[in-house]
Amino acid sequence: MRFGQRLARAVAEHGPLCVGIDPHPGLLDAWGLPRDVSGLERFALTCVEAFGGHVALVKPQAAFFEAHGSRGVAVLERVVADLRDSGTLVLVDAKRGDIGSTMSAYAAAYLADGSPLAGDAVTLSPYLGFGSLDPALEAARASGRGVFVLALTSNAEGSSVQRAVGPDGRSVAQAVVDAAAARNAGADPLGDVGLVVGATVGDLGVDLSDLHGYVLAPGFGAQGGTVADLRAVFGRELRGVLPTSSRDVLRHGPEPASLRSAAAAVRHSLEM
Repeated sequence: MRFGQRLARAVAEHGPLCVGIDPHPGLLDAWGLPRDVSGLERFALTCVEAFGGHVALVKPQAAFFEAHGSRGVAVLERVVADLRDSGTLVLVDAKRGDIGSTMSAYAAAYLADGSPLAGDAVTLSPYLGFGSLDPALEAARASGRGVFVLALTSNAEGSSVQRAVGPDGRSVAQAVVDAAAARNAGADPLGDVGLVVGATVGDLGVDLSDLHGYVLAPGFGAQGGTVADLRAVFGRELRGVLPTSSRDVLRHGPEPASLRSAAAAVRHSLEM
């Protein structure tokens, strides 16, 4: 079963919510954990216990694990394995992007069978040209995994690149959308190439109607995005949109039951 099919099944069972695992130093402090690998591990595995089998998609942020060196990456590997053992889809938020053999190496790390860092999908940056992602897209296709490609982010600096207009009259973001749509053509129900579009971008300014794939919408919750923002950006139906909530849920830790209840409350708000 391809990633798009597995994600459709997970959303049907658990609702359209992606919960992040962001072991931010401030959250470690709030949970009463040390800012070292032992604290990182306790934080991350508590999140696995809370969310595994209860949400559609879990997104560990690789940078917070990498900050602790090889021992932190080992914790990320365990998080990926334990979530997958629980039957929960894992999106590794690594935002990789490069060219040639280097992109192929990233693809092997995050998208190839047998790699301990390979979840069910990975985030990618296309800003060396969408074609530079071909090794990752081919690796995802071969292994039945998915990717989420940055398209339109909500940080203020992003618009100078993403909304710039190319020689063909399209914005850079629209060119990314169109390239992803071409990869998803004919998929049932939705394709394996998703996009990242911020929940607080305001005027969308791109046409997603032909994407035929999922849209990850970070910025929901603690970063200011609301359900009203989501509907203003994507329309009331929110079909294929996966709002991401990280710190707004994680602040309810460290008890797994409290984290699980917080995620359930966010999911319920999306259904109202």
